[in-house]
Amino acid sequence: MPETLDEALTTSLWPHLFAVAGFLLALFAIARLMREKRQPGNTLAWLLVIVLIPYVGVPLFLLFGGRKLRLLAQRKGRILPHLPGIRHVRPDTTAIPAVQTMVSAGGCEPVGGNTVRLLVTGEEAFDELEERIRSARHSIHIMTFILAQDETGRRLVRLLAERARAGVKVRLLLDALGCLFSSRGFVDPIRQAGGEVVRFMPMIPLAPRSSANLRNHRKIMIFDQHTAMIGGHNLAREYMGSTPWRKRWTDFGALISGPGAALLNEVFLADWAYASRQSLDQLHSELDPAAICSEGASELQVVASGPDVAGDPLYEGIVSMIQEAEQSIWIITPYFIPDEVLLRSLVVKARAGKDVTLIVPARSNHPVTDYAGRHALRQLQSAGARILLFEPGMMHAKAMIVDDRIGLLGSANFDLRSLFVNFEIGVVLLSEPDVRKMRVWAGELVRKCRSFKPRPRRRFRFARDLVEDLSRLLAPLL
Repeated sequence: MPETLDEALTTSLWPHLFAVAGFLLALFAIARLMREKRQPGNTLAWLLVIVLIPYVGVPLFLLFGGRKLRLLAQRKGRILPHLPGIRHVRPDTTAIPAVQTMVSAGGCEPVGGNTVRLLVTGEEAFDELEERIRSARHSIHIMTFILAQDETGRRLVRLLAERARAGVKVRLLLDALGCLFSSRGFVDPIRQAGGEVVRFMPMIPLAPRSSANLRNHRKIMIFDQHTAMIGGHNLAREYMGSTPWRKRWTDFGALISGPGAALLNEVFLADWAYASRQSLDQLHSELDPAAICSEGASELQVVASGPDVAGDPLYEGIVSMIQEAEQSIWIITPYFIPDEVLLRSLVVKARAGKDVTLIVPARSNHPVTDYAGRHALRQLQSAGARILLFEPGMMHAKAMIVDDRIGLLGSANFDLRSLFVNFEIGVVLLSEPDVRKMRVWAGELVRKCRSFKPRPRRRFRFARDLVEDLSRLLAPLL
């Protein structure tokens, strides 16, 4: 039967409307992309995806492409904690250019009066966490990217429920993506005992306070406002447990007591207020000024990085530390995907004869990141850097040591997502004894490493090079 005029118009009109709508969405995505002033590689990668495959690229960018979102910044208070009663550090510490760079970009002023204990095994980290939970008298604040439904996760949930039942204020902040399957019924025992559990950034498209791209990768645990754990450990068997496990990853963290822990608590409270929609002023009314007290002689700097910080203090601090290095630069990271500035800075230092040492896993849990970073590893090695591959298994530790006088640890990987997209946390150690202990730990890792020796295989060489090139192209999107 012949189509009527209305049917014919309708049939021909819808494809045009979809085409126009797609074109407008692509223009919107490109305008937003250019306005965010990203790294050139990141901008180019997104442009290629949006322009060449718009029906895939535009939805992906709208879901995963956000970085510094002004609306989010308006809803979530900027993180620049400053607490009364914190002792100033000595002038020569604040004069370190990298320290001042991070302060100017949004990091905290360095503080003294702390004790720092390094946590170098998963068993040590779990034992310390369990002990601190059991001994907490007033409050337990925990923020993690992953809480697994395994023996480690179940034991911690039971313990937190016990403490909440005993009258301790328990707050558990879980990233909605990393804890996709454990942020609901699995943690109900904590809620039923009187504790609070909140998800950060639900991944519901177009919903308020949601984003599929902006993930909270911070791992912070604070007890009674004056003792904190920080590092790369998630709450899962792979990262920590009460007994040794042959498949456990090698990770790294620290236990901090003193004013530094109070600053880390401020970061937690800012994230909690945003995710729970509670008043930050109300949360601050619970703070005990007596908790901000001197515990030792260690000096450190707390550096939060992410969409809630005006600049990029971790990234700029790392660049500054590399460029200021006079003798040595040691970097330990599970994923190494640097931007051009970071890579070129390391290459220049290696060519200048400095000790540039990079420790990465021989094989990480994300093969695409291994492929994406190989070109950078070869460039560094050819410039004179020492590239070491950690062999006993997955290494998840994140650390940097420069000239044995300044050390960095925390949650951030040396890749574009951690340095420019995720909510991350770092602590810069400024006291020589603490940094020396970090160097001893790094030296122990070296004993479990082999040298990186790229061996080009003629067989399948084209396919291997193609995979590496595609991985490098997509690296800014990882």
